Amino acid sequence: MQQLMKGRILLVTGGTQGLGLAIAEAAARECATGIAIVGRDPEKAERAAAAIRERGAAHGAEALAIVADLAAPGEAERAVAETIARFGRIDSLVNAAGATSRGTLLDTTRELLDVHLAVNLVAPFMTMQAAVADMRRRGAPGTIVNIISMSMHGGQPYLAPYTASKAGLAGLTRNVAFAHRFDRVRINGLNIGWTATPGEAATQRTFHDADDDWLERAAAAQPMGRLGQPDEIADAVVFLLSDRSGVVTGSIIDWDQNVPGAYDQ
Repeated sequence: MQQLMKGRILLVTGGTQGLGLAIAEAAARECATGIAIVGRDPEKAERAAAAIRERGAAHGAEALAIVADLAAPGEAERAVAETIARFGRIDSLVNAAGATSRGTLLDTTRELLDVHLAVNLVAPFMTMQAAVADMRRRGAPGTIVNIISMSMHGGQPYLAPYTASKAGLAGLTRNVAFAHRFDRVRINGLNIGWTATPGEAATQRTFHDADDDWLERAAAAQPMGRLGQPDEIADAVVFLLSDRSGVVTGSIIDWDQNVPGAYDQ
């Protein structure tokens, strides 16, 4: 423990499971004072908040569970408002919530596209807007990390709406980082690759007819012999949120074992 988040107030969307929860737990371990997490399921949110409190029990970390559907107008802003109402401010933000349902250009409905844009692009836009407004009002520095995707480089044919939304988030991350650099608000993004999470397991079973050994077979086909791990990514996110990442802002980091644009032959 390096106390990288000591005294910080953090909001994590998608923080009730998978990568988002791993990030919240890592922040608690690194001495964040208050951590708000956003999810749609009330019971899951409360269980996650309890796990975060347990992880940060040594220094009295507080956890706030916010139940919200980020696809709905106004919910992203409400999540930030509730965080500020509970803790008095917001120092750091992680946009980890994501819609991952499948669709090609030809079979994606307008409704499906709207969901991807709402959750993966509009919600981060609105949480950043509200968080940066609080930071500027207080004249305080802040940090934001957006969880993007390697699919922003192009993605598979069945990820058309997902790719569109994540590519938009990458551009937005750079735009906002540039706009608010003199406010001392640092904003970066991680393009994560294939990651072993419960959500990914559900996606594989729902959309790809995966069986019980899909993870073992998927891992064996990867260069490092495994998929990305939430705890490793969480450590990277906490580093980017902390002062240890120095002056870095506007960076979109490919967090993966495959290299876009590189070929074997």
